[in-house]
Amino acid sequence: MNAIDAITLEVADPEAAARFYSAAFGLDPSRVRLRACETPTSGFRGFTLSLVVSQPGNVDALFTAAVDAGATVVKPPARSLWGYGGVVQAPDGTIWQLATSKKKDTGPVTRDFDELVLLLGVEDVKASKRFYAEQGLAVTKSFGGKYVEFDTGSGAVKLSLYKRRGLAKVAGVPADGTGSHRLVLSGASRPFSDPDGFVWETEPART
Repeated sequence: MNAIDAITLEVADPEAAARFYSAAFGLDPSRVRLRACETPTSGFRGFTLSLVVSQPGNVDALFTAAVDAGATVVKPPARSLWGYGGVVQAPDGTIWQLATSKKKDTGPVTRDFDELVLLLGVEDVKASKRFYAEQGLAVTKSFGGKYVEFDTGSGAVKLSLYKRRGLAKVAGVPADGTGSHRLVLSGASRPFSDPDGFVWETEPART
């Protein structure tokens, strides 16, 4: 395995979720898929999705569009040591970080984004790092037991690991949560679940 071809969000109402993601982010439905699910879940689901953009104005544009489409404000956009960003929670419960490392705009404001990043909140970053390395993902950045980035090549989604409580803090939500992650990842050569219960499926053959 060396790429994430797509992610699937399990939601109560796929049609409503599809309308939200189209209006808020203009997401490609082949990249972020939706399927109906009523599996119990509560609190923090153990992951966030990030849209990484080129400038602060794009963060603001995406943030405004998301709120107008029905998202809940978790963290209003603000400057920080690393750049500029904000956090929203989609109506289906997924937490989205909208971020840039740039401090000022350098071009026309759009809702374009450069990367879609999945951050998994795990209990033991070092153990999860070893697990994913054994699945074939190369590590590109690693900061001890706090944070890891993997090389997912030309895959549609980038993958990073974060300490669960640290990720919840960055996202601005309590770390407690139970039940399903309501997230499935595609791109594995065989189905499996990782040590924290995130589910991977094989990618169907394209015709």
